[in-house]
Parts: sequence; C-alpha cells; structure tokens
Amino acid sequence: MTARDAALELSRRLTAAGHEALFAGGCVRDRLLGLEPKDFDIATSARPEEVVQLFPGANEVGAHFGVVIAKHGGHHVEIATFRTDGSYKDGRRPEMVTFSTPEEDAQRRDFTVNGLFERPETGELIDHVGGLADLRGGVLRAIGDPVARFTEDGLRLLRGVRFSTKLGSEIEAGTMAAIQTCAPLLEKISPERIRDEFSKILTDPRRRLGVELLVETGLMAHIVPEFLKTIGCEQPPEWHPEGDVYIHTCIMLEMLEPDAPLELCLAVLLHDIAKPPSQTFEDRIRFNGHDAMGAEMADVILHRLRYPNDVIAAVTSMVGRHMQFMNVKQMRTAKLKRFMAKPNFEMEMELHRVDCGSSNGFTDNYEFLHVKAAEFAAEPLIPPPLVTGRDLIKLGLEPGPHFKEILEAVQTEQLEGRLADRQAALDWVKSFTNYTEDGASIHPSH
Repeated sequence: MTARDAALELSRRLTAAGHEALFAGGCVRDRLLGLEPKDFDIATSARPEEVVQLFPGANEVGAHFGVVIAKHGGHHVEIATFRTDGSYKDGRRPEMVTFSTPEEDAQRRDFTVNGLFERPETGELIDHVGGLADLRGGVLRAIGDPVARFTEDGLRLLRGVRFSTKLGSEIEAGTMAAIQTCAPLLEKISPERIRDEFSKILTDPRRRLGVELLVETGLMAHIVPEFLKTIGCEQPPEWHPEGDVYIHTCIMLEMLEPDAPLELCLAVLLHDIAKPPSQTFEDRIRFNGHDAMGAEMADVILHRLRYPNDVIAAVTSMVGRHMQFMNVKQMRTAKLKRFMAKPNFEMEMELHRVDCGSSNGFTDNYEFLHVKAAEFAAEPLIPPPLVTGRDLIKLGLEPGPHFKEILEAVQTEQLEGRLADRQAALDWVKSFTNYTEDGASIHPSH
C-alpha cells in the first residue's frame, strides 16, 4: 500500500462519518509539480476526539493543536482539524487554536503554494490563497502579511529559502523584504530546528542557490556567520581564476552530484572557512595552515548547530585533510595506503574533484589516485596485522608505548610489500630491536 492509498482510505472513513476531509499542503503542491509526495496530510472538519474515535490507537501528540497521527497500511498520516491559530508568544507554537473552516485554515499557513487543498476522491483543487497561480508562475509568496507569518514562527524564514531552493521559485519582493527584516528572529529558534532546515537546503540539488539565498536574505549571519567573511576574500589568481573564496565555494556546491551526502556538502561549505583569518600578503596571497585551522573552526560551528558527533568527525576530518591531496604522488606506498584507507575517502575524493574543478582544473592527483585504487584493489588497503602485541610479549618485550611504534613499523614494511608472512615479520622484529639488560625497553636498531 502506498502512502497515498493509506491517506485515501483514512479520508474515506472521515467522509463516511460525515466529516469533510481534504489533502493539504505539501502533498498537493508536489503532485501538481509531478513529484511523488513523501507523505500525505489530511485537513478535516472532524475534531481531534472524533478522529481518535474513528481511528483507535491514533497518536494524540498534537491534539491540543488539533493534530492527530493515524497509522494505516504501515504509513503514518497527520490528520489536522481546520483551525485558526492564536498568538505565537514563543515564536514556534500558537498559545491556543480555534477550530474553523478550510478558508480560515488556509490563511494560517506559511506560503501560498503550501495552502492548497485537494479532494482525495476527485483530485479537485481548492485554492483560497492564490497558491496555484504562484506555483505556475514560479513565485514563493507568504500568505497574508509576511512579517506576521514570520513573527509567528521564525523557522518559516528558513523554510522560505528551502522552498525557493527546492522549487526553483523566485521569492516575491514583499516576502523577501520581510525575510531580511525578520532575519534576527532566528536567534530565538533552537539550534536543532535551524540545523534540520539548513541540512535540507544543503542537500538539495540546487544547494548553491540555497546558500546564495541564505546570504542574500541575511539568514546566514545567524547560522554560520563565519562564512560571510569568505565574501571578498581574494585568492591567488594563478590558482583561483574563478574569484574569491565565496565564489569558489559556491561553484563547488553546484558541481556536487544531486544526491551528495550531508557530510560532503558541509565539508565543501566549510573546507576554506579558515582562509579569511589565515590570509597573509607576502610574495603572494597565502593561507598557511588554513586546513588545520578550518577543521577546528568546523568543529566549533557544527557543535554550535548540534550536529551528531559522527557527522562532525567526518566533516572536520575532510576539512583538515583536503590539502594533503596535493602531495599524494610523493607519498611512500605505506603512507598512501593509509591515506586512502580512511573511512570517508570516497567523499574526500569528491571534495578534491570539485575543489580543483572549480579553480585550477588540475586532475593529475585525482587521476593518480584512481589508478592507485585499481592497483591496490586485489587486497585490502590495510590487511590484517602480521604481528600483534601478544607476539611482542612472547618475544620477551616489556609492554609500553614503544609497542605502538614497533607494530606501526611492521605494518609499514607489510604495506610496502617487504614483509609477506608472520614468521618473516617476527624475524624482522627481532632484528629491529635491541634490548637493555633487564629487557624492559627496546631501541630501534635500523
């Protein structure tokens, strides 16, 4: 059963019980755009208690606001009573709601393209806010007074950028002016809510447009203000003929594949975040240490936005390592294998591809790594160790920090192809180490 089938069945039950039931919001918008809606919402004249009676076991999490979640055919469908919202003192939820009519319900919604209704059985559209004309005209317009809509819930500011990005719609002039005026309202929104909308913008195929809109609207100043300093941050023209760091980053975002993962999108956005504070003018423009500094800045930014630790670790690693790609041809085999064995190396390769493609166009290192990947493909980049700490103890070595040095040295010889089996590795360890009289420490003999 599809999500639409589940929602259709629930709407039929509501209608059969004497209630009006309409598909509402995004599912109507997406269908008109030829997109497959991810979920379906139903707006109804039935009160929450009536909905629960019809659908025993429904979740009443939002019953105070007229919202009930019903499950059917493995799908969760939001069923909301037609309502008018009271004041939004917390900038997120209305203090109270009054159950009303479809016309009044449409007026409380954020943007006209999200204020459309559809009769489930017939597909008939019901448009009280001019959403159909705006959808056809490629316009994103707030319903009613845009300042009032954004003051009710500041997150609508980011939703406006997200919908404009997703739909490729132009933000109507009055709505744009209101977003710019109301941008400081983001300071009242929790980092988690901002993070979720920001992530959706960055992972949209039109992510460059989304980032440019965040800058143009003034919202970026309340999300990643450090990024604004990339605007006008000049780069050496012989390496970056495309322009400043901001333009360079925007081009990279546009070059990513449409389905690029969030971690990669964040790494691209932040890979040069430290160029402005590290910029020096000597014989030419330089950004010494911007990769390491950038990793530290990315860590601060992503923690501030409450990203999960695994996302933060992946992004900071990519930012901190992105300059190492210029040295891959000079790396010894062991170092190169370790470099390529990092868990996010595939994303790092993509970061390197768009980094060069948006600037100097060099592909030598990228192609070299592809050749090496094919060359190393016959066996794991990092094979199982030939020698373990237990083996060292059996050889009579005293455990200590030097164990790490010995084991890493054995692995290096293994990765270089000079050690192929366990016995050879043990013999090598014996020749590699000298012992003090009490056998408590070791010293390299090579």
